Amino acid sequence: MKRLKVLLFSKYSRRGPSSRLRSLQYLAPLRDHGIDVQVHALFPDAYLEALYAGRPEAARKRAWGYFGRRFVQLLHRREHDLAWIEGELFPYLPYWVEATLARSFKSYVVDYDDALFHKYDQSANPLVRRLLGRKIDRIMRGAACVIAGNRYLAARARQAGAARIEIIPTVVDEQRYTAANTTDDQPPVIGWIGSPATEHYMLDMRPALEQVCAGNHARLLLVGARPETANLFDGTTPEVVAWSEATEAAMIARMDIGIMPLLDSPWERGKCGYKIIQYMACGLPVVASPVGVNVNIVHHGENGLLATDEAAWRDALERLIASPALRQRMGAAGRARVEAEYSLGAQVPRLADILRRAGHA
Repeated sequence: MKRLKVLLFSKYSRRGPSSRLRSLQYLAPLRDHGIDVQVHALFPDAYLEALYAGRPEAARKRAWGYFGRRFVQLLHRREHDLAWIEGELFPYLPYWVEATLARSFKSYVVDYDDALFHKYDQSANPLVRRLLGRKIDRIMRGAACVIAGNRYLAARARQAGAARIEIIPTVVDEQRYTAANTTDDQPPVIGWIGSPATEHYMLDMRPALEQVCAGNHARLLLVGARPETANLFDGTTPEVVAWSEATEAAMIARMDIGIMPLLDSPWERGKCGYKIIQYMACGLPVVASPVGVNVNIVHHGENGLLATDEAAWRDALERLIASPALRQRMGAAGRARVEAEYSLGAQVPRLADILRRAGHA
């Protein structure tokens, strides 16, 4: 079988969750399927570090330099069979720029793990809506295949007139995650994993978390939140741990219950529920908001509970805290679901087939 040469235009290095999970974690297993991928990341780690440190202006000032580097990469690209694009080549540049440069691609696939199109078509800036509102639709329409992380994103690709659409969920490397090993004589740990950019979803449920922790002698573990976030809680003091790829699985394994609160709006409906999948990979029961793909991943009462408001969140958490047996049963069901549908083992063969068909190899 001829080896397939792919140029990957990711948004970030492994430091960026979207790039790490949607493409970069697949590179080694894809090699075993005869697919060689050369990576061109748009933004380096320094860009993300500035954003997470609360210095967005410093990050944006450097963006044009990164754009220039990508222009050079596109003009001096190696021989290839297929281009693999994460979302778009140049954020906030008009479609004609991308289309002009993409003409040199033999073929391309484009991947979406969030509702990127809503950054443009629902922007508060009327000029952005006018110039970029249909940019992502046009990119989708020109692709050999649109790879969507969930049904909401696939529906947009279908509406845009994409020639081919495949749904591949955001997955975990199941070998990295082991079942949580907790004991009944320790205070139960409610856990959340995310980043400074997403901690506001968790903070929206702060009153319920405060009441449940105070009333049930439970602890709260926050992985990836800002250190000062702990000071926002009354009646309980969360343990805040810095996120790292090397330790994230071990941190989740310290939890007894995983949570994913979420707002219900168009942007959130495009999310891929990765937190839930991580929790389930460690054999944890989950409590999540019934938004977007969450309702497809969480089968209420089987591998977790869906909660619509503060009262429902309190009830769900207290129900799981009160029953270690229920936590174990739901956690085992979640782990089995991950292995069957939300793991590298389940999705690598599908992705390899998509890339080969798009690259005609």
